[in-house]
Amino acid sequence: MKKYFALIICFAMFLPVCFAETVVYNTKTHKYHKPGCTWAVKCTSNCIKIDKKDAKNKGGVPCKVCGG
Repeated sequence: MKKYFALIICFAMFLPVCFAETVVYNTKTHKYHKPGCTWAVKCTSNCIKIDKKDAKNKGGVPCKVCGG
């Protein structure tokens, strides 16, 4: 029983990490894109890869093409 309890606790701790979505965030325009978006691929100088949650916290808005 202790093994199952430990497994459940471990799973609960890492669950948010499993569902974190990485996006490409443009620090100049404050738009974020899915990594495969045409605009994300073209962005070379002002873009960083961060969690979608962090992009939203920085005031980012989703791309109108891919929906971020």
